Amino acid sequence: MWHDVLSDSRFFVVLTQFDEELAAHARAAGCACGGRLHSARYPRKPRGGPADLGPAYDWRLSFCCARQGCRRRVTPPSMRYLGRRVYLGVVVVLVSAMAHGLSVRRVATLHQHLGIGLRTLRRWRQWWRTVFTRSRVWRAARGRFLPPVAEDALPHAVLERFGGSATERALAALRLLLALTTRAGNARRLALR
Repeated sequence: MWHDVLSDSRFFVVLTQFDEELAAHARAAGCACGGRLHSARYPRKPRGGPADLGPAYDWRLSFCCARQGCRRRVTPPSMRYLGRRVYLGVVVVLVSAMAHGLSVRRVATLHQHLGIGLRTLRRWRQWWRTVFTRSRVWRAARGRFLPPVAEDALPHAVLERFGGSATERALAALRLLLALTTRAGNARRLALR
């Protein structure tokens, strides 16, 4: 089920459209100093998506203030990227869910198809269990799930609670993580690559 989402290039087009909308809102809001924002996108080389992602995935949408003396960078939240992480956000979420209950066969399959090794999977699992569960995002969201979500089964347990198709549940999980996709929403200790 999650494999289908990760291989569906249409899903990744939808994520790009969401990011463009988030960027348009950030640009319209302008800089905190009142200045206009100019495009200051920067290159990315994301891992884990389908081969036909397209050129939009080569860039992270971002802006900088046009006002002389300010030049503050404004990077809007992203449905595609989980902060500065190498792998796409949806890959981190869905592969971590698939890795719930790691087996040698499952690790080999993930490595073969996505190039993700056992050490990376363990690091992601540790992040979900420690850093994520202490984050403001999770502390604010966990009360919405009744009965409570088993934190040792994250993100699988949260994905199972969202309704709809696999695509809709993946989108809901990415919306939950939006605040963690920018430096302002990131605690510097989010050590996930």
